[in-house]
This record gives sequence, structure tokens and C-alpha cells, in this order.
Amino acid sequence: MDLKQLEYFVRVAELGSFTRASVALGVAQPALSRQIRLLEVELRQNLLARNGRGATPTEAGQLLLAHGRGILHQVERAREELGRARGALVGRVALGLPPSVAKALTVPLVREFSARMPDASLSISEGLSAAMREALTNGRLDIALLHNAGPAADIELTHLLDEPLFLVQRGGEGGAARTARKKPLPLAELAELPLVIPSRPNTIRMLVETELAKLGLRPRIAFEIDGVAAILDLVADGAGSAVLSRNAVATSANPQALTMRAVHKPALHSRLMVAMSSLRPATLTQQAMLGLIREVAPGLLLKG
Repeated sequence: MDLKQLEYFVRVAELGSFTRASVALGVAQPALSRQIRLLEVELRQNLLARNGRGATPTEAGQLLLAHGRGILHQVERAREELGRARGALVGRVALGLPPSVAKALTVPLVREFSARMPDASLSISEGLSAAMREALTNGRLDIALLHNAGPAADIELTHLLDEPLFLVQRGGEGGAARTARKKPLPLAELAELPLVIPSRPNTIRMLVETELAKLGLRPRIAFEIDGVAAILDLVADGAGSAVLSRNAVATSANPQALTMRAVHKPALHSRLMVAMSSLRPATLTQQAMLGLIREVAPGLLLKG
């Protein structure tokens, strides 16, 4: 058994597919299959049950998966300890960010990461919360920022910050309209406005519906659009109003065409959580990245 074979097996077992694992690892599928078969021959055990839908670990495979994760983590820790011996953090961190958060955080995070951990590497990808949770579980992401995430056995969540949500409307031309929109909007009045909002189970959609339901009200849905940029384009075109964070508007293509109005009684907040897999302990470099996120994110996402 060698480390490469073990890494290949763990990735196939986590992703449930030779095809997906070959893409993630950058290895041709025949070579991937051959190495895992050699591992099975050496161990005299079938490690994966292959079927038309993919591959799942056998009972023996589950045992090796648990050990393999630990072995690969210890190897990464050894590399980090050797790096520390020469005064550097090493290794790779894969970070997932929601699209609107990514626009504000990517450049500052990359800049600080490069300055503080020049011997480590950072990968940042954008994604929706559901997809990023899956990526944490199967090992494609080490850290993700998730909106309003609920607890799960395989995910460790810690609170990062609460982003206020605003009513976003088309920019008004008249002085009276501008004055009116500076006043906070009672949440109950939100139910009277046509909304351009993502489809379920988007976290903002669920939050708006839940808070209005507490008042015995339902939102008036004009259009269901799964994309912040498209939502804001429609709002600017007069199709309706939206509920989004200040950062989503500030990083849009044409923020001058939009106005934001605070919501109160009660206020709406989107809780941003830091998520990591509970199946794999964080490496030293990942822990340093966590500290960097906590240091940088609040000032950028809550400014203004």
C-alpha cells in the first residue's frame, strides 16, 4: 500500500464515483481504477462495490476509509510540522464562498493569505450552500461560509457574523420617493410588495417566509429567480423588489440604479456561518485560514 493508492481510494469512496474522483484528482480513470484494484489485491479485500450509479465502500472499505482519512491527515500534519521547522506554514486550503460574499472577500483574503502563508496554497470557489455542504463532506472543500446553515452530524458550524438584510428597490427619481425610502419598512408591509426572490430552499427565501408567517402573513412572489445578479437586474428594471444584503447590492454591476431600505419590527438578518467537516481535523494551515477569515470578513461585509 502506498499513499497515492490510499488517497485515490479515499477520494473515490467520498465522491461515490470513479468519474468524479478522476476529475477531482486529475488522474485518468483507467489509471485510477488500476491503482485501487492493486490495493484490493494486496489487502485481499473488495473495498468498493461498483454499480451503474457509482461506487460505495464495502464493510472492509468503510474500515479502510476511516483509517485512510486519519493517515492522510497525519501525513499532511507531518508536512506542516516540517514546514514550521523552517518557519513556514505549508499545505493547501480549499475555501468555498457564496457568490456575493466572494466578490467582497476574494481579493483581500488572497492578498493576506499570500503575505502570511507564502509557502501554502489557497483555492477559492463560489457555490450555493447545499452544494458547498456536500463538498465539505466529500473532501473537495476544507472550509465554507454558509448562510443560515442548520446543524448536521458531519458538519461543524461556528458563527461568523449576522448580515442585515434590506429591501432593495429600483432607484426613485423624485425627492419624495427618496425621502420615503430612507425610513425603515415594517416587516408586515413587506408582504404587500411584489418580490423578486430565489426559489426554495434558498436561505433568504425561507427566512422571509418564516418571519412573515410569524405575523400571519405570506410574501407576494412576483418572480422566482435563482441568481443575485439577475434578481438585481430585474429590480432595476422595475419588475419588483428584493430582500438582500448591503454587500450584494454594493458589489452588483449597477448599484446606483438601486436603493436600499432597512426592514424592522423585526429586522431581518442572514447568519453567516463558518463550516468545516467534522470527519477530518483541521490542519495548522486551515486553522490559520480560519483566523484570517474571522479577522478580515466582518470589517468587509458589515462596513457601511
